[in-house]
Amino acid sequence: MTTRGKKYIDVSTKVDSRKEYTVDEAMELVAQAHYAKFDETVDIAVNLGIDPRHANQQIRSALVLPHGLGKKMTVLVFATDDKAVEAKDAGADYVGLDDIVEKISKENWLDFDVAIATPDVMSKVGRLGKVLGPRGLMPSPKVGTVTSDVANMVKESKAGRVEIRNDKSGVIHAPVGKVSFGKENLKENFLAFMGFLIKEKPVASKGIFLKRVSVSATMGPGIGVSVPDIRNELKSMGIAA
Repeated sequence: MTTRGKKYIDVSTKVDSRKEYTVDEAMELVAQAHYAKFDETVDIAVNLGIDPRHANQQIRSALVLPHGLGKKMTVLVFATDDKAVEAKDAGADYVGLDDIVEKISKENWLDFDVAIATPDVMSKVGRLGKVLGPRGLMPSPKVGTVTSDVANMVKESKAGRVEIRNDKSGVIHAPVGKVSFGKENLKENFLAFMGFLIKEKPVASKGIFLKRVSVSATMGPGIGVSVPDIRNELKSMGIAA
């Protein structure tokens, strides 16, 4: 049985775990229901009406949030020649191929948040699948991190590009900002995320798509968010929901 600390219990009294709050209420609460001394990340969890056993119902995509993530992203690019120069000029933190592949495979070096690769080097990068794959760091054409346009992908990654991927239970977990963003910026990021996710609904997914949505600060309790209110907010913005 998990034992919760006094600070967690204190902030939890502000949240009714049985209630689903409006988007405005949830964004206000998530900023209040935290207690760590650092700037906590605000995470979203979405239970989806998909069967993740089927490839045609899985979701894997990415978007750049309006206000970013409030985090300095360390970007690695696997590239050579002109593309390596483009990546460096765009602000990539690490650029290379053979030397980096060797460093990762021999030293288990993983001091980066995003890995990008040009298509022509994937035969070498693919060898790192067992190391990078489980950590969500393997470049993939599905989310645009295998690309010839490395400059644009580096810039998007630095801006706080968020990858969206369901887990084996059909749940998506992702960051949508920091507690310090404040209610309005968190709300804009949250709604941008939800609007994008709804557009990504697989054709093969039938019935209710959004089953449950919640947000939480890193050290805080989960806060349920009303799906009907999310849809109403998106419709008021002219986004089909």
